Amino acid sequence: MFATPAFAQASGGAGTGAAFAQFIPLILIFAIMYFLMIRPQQKRVKQHRAMVEALKKGDQVVTQGGILGKVTSVRDDELEVEIAQGVKVRIVRSTVSQVLSKTEPVAANG
Repeated sequence: MFATPAFAQASGGAGTGAAFAQFIPLILIFAIMYFLMIRPQQKRVKQHRAMVEALKKGDQVVTQGGILGKVTSVRDDELEVEIAQGVKVRIVRSTVSQVLSKTEPVAANG
């Protein structure tokens, strides 16, 4: 009924290697998830943030709601977008999902 001291000592040494071997699949699954899901999502967020920060007056944009318009005013956290002639709406900068055409900066003649 009781384990002898020799039997108890022998099983303790083999358990540490086996316990580490059980964690290897979990570590591999996390590494695969990181490279297939987390890293590409972080890259996409970084690209979107750069696109939103680069918005300027005259850019044609599409919002997440599907509204097409032309940026008429840029403020800190919001944009004023003209969706029809004389119809302007204010939107949050982060709701821009795509820039259709960017305005080119005017080249300095000199």
